[in-house]
Amino acid sequence: MAGIAVMLLLSAGPAFAGNLAQAAAKAEALAAAGNAAGAHDLMRGAIGDFSETLPFAIGKAVFVKTDPAGYAMYDPKQGQVFKPGETLVSYVEPVGLNWKPAKDAGKIQSHFTVDLDILSATGEQLASQKAFGDFTFTGFLRNQEIYATLRTDVSGAAAGDYILRFRFNDVNSGKSASIDQKFTIAAGAKAP
Repeated sequence: MAGIAVMLLLSAGPAFAGNLAQAAAKAEALAAAGNAAGAHDLMRGAIGDFSETLPFAIGKAVFVKTDPAGYAMYDPKQGQVFKPGETLVSYVEPVGLNWKPAKDAGKIQSHFTVDLDILSATGEQLASQKAFGDFTFTGFLRNQEIYATLRTDVSGAAAGDYILRFRFNDVNSGKSASIDQKFTIAAGAKAP
């Protein structure tokens, strides 16, 4: 019986990959025929379709030096130590967002909110804010290059170790995903 269960699990994986593999083969044929735009559009659609099968999650969360210029266009902060009064800037990529028809004909929309908790190093909740961030993306396709820039002011916090917890709430699906970022406020002079 265990052998059958393993066989079923193994055969379930390629079904998802099969659609991507088929799209990739068609895209390669389009590109070889000189239709680069068609190949690109086909793969973008296939990735969008595949992403709808993914559970809602956080793909990446990093502290950054300044606001990102765009998706994956950021300068990561080295380390997680901040000066007193320094603003925490987080770059976060949600994955598996749900898209619904938008009010504008032919467009679709993704919408998520972000809740914020600041915890002590031992997990005690020190501060909390619901809908700290509220993001809506509207367009003609299920864009996968979505990120949130989240700025957190911790200027009143004492020196020490903390946890910044963001809870992303996909409004369209009702699903949530959380990510923790540990950080330290150093003792000493305030940031300029």
